[in-house]
Amino acid sequence: MGVEGEEKKKKYALLLACKDSEYVKEVYGGYFNVFVSTFGEEGETWELFRVVDGEFPGADELQSYDGFVVSGSPYDAYGDDLWILKLCFLLQSLDALRKKVLGICFGHQVLCRALGGKVGKAFNGWDIGLRKVRIVKDLSPCRFLDGLDDKVPPALSIIECHQDEVWEIPVGAEVIAISDKTNVEMFTIGDHILGIQGHPEYTKDILNNLIDRLLTTDSIEKSFAEDVKSKLEIAEPDRKCWENICKMFLKGSWK
Repeated sequence: MGVEGEEKKKKYALLLACKDSEYVKEVYGGYFNVFVSTFGEEGETWELFRVVDGEFPGADELQSYDGFVVSGSPYDAYGDDLWILKLCFLLQSLDALRKKVLGICFGHQVLCRALGGKVGKAFNGWDIGLRKVRIVKDLSPCRFLDGLDDKVPPALSIIECHQDEVWEIPVGAEVIAISDKTNVEMFTIGDHILGIQGHPEYTKDILNNLIDRLLTTDSIEKSFAEDVKSKLEIAEPDRKCWENICKMFLKGSWK
């Protein structure tokens, strides 16, 4: 029995759609720690579900969570792997329950797919590195950012690493950020769904390691990789602002 007046401890779930790389395991202890250090706060409970390995929360557990975060992934959000189809069903259930869901990169795309939008290969190819994203609050109302004009600049740099993108947003969704490369950098549905194409949680060293791994699998050209790395050396993502945008969405508080 809880003590009267005691505030309920908030509980969040990370739906991890990728395997931990050796680098992230060695340096950060795994992607779970990367996400919790970015979005978590003292006094909260965060739980990990490796959905890529078939680990999902039970239907009877969903109401106990205050929010969910869906990670990036090397898999295609439009694929028909069993775990991706199961994830789509889970996201539809969370939408029906109006639970807060933050989707990042693959998570952004699979949210779109699950809720009726269209996703596919990016028309302009790979987007890797720092990208300037423009917030279009004047075009689409974005309630969780109301009153934060002084804290959210009109353009923000974010780390990107994707070759798929959202083609069409679901009915009822609103685009709230765009870039020169991608038409849907962020979208919302109501006040409970937020998709972000970039990686608010990534640091430059995580991206540099990922670029090295893409090179070893011949997924990208060496000259392209070198160009991205050289640009990364002289610029920084707006990590703190992105972190706060995500926390504002998940928790309604700006730190």
